[in-house]
Amino acid sequence: MPHGKAAGVACVQLSEQGLCMIFGRSERPACCSGLQASAEMCGENKEQAIQWLNALEFATCP
Repeated sequence: MPHGKAAGVACVQLSEQGLCMIFGRSERPACCSGLQASAEMCGENKEQAIQWLNALEFATCP
């Protein structure tokens, strides 16, 4: 996404299963490759993980 991604919008590089289609490739943005998952971030399930990521996204948007 050349101009970045708006908060709350899914990345165009996510598959229908929610997997990164450019994982491990050089074109993967630094903001993604530098993100290190933790137990706090992942929570107990996918919904909690998405809530955490959404909060991070909105907290860091310009």
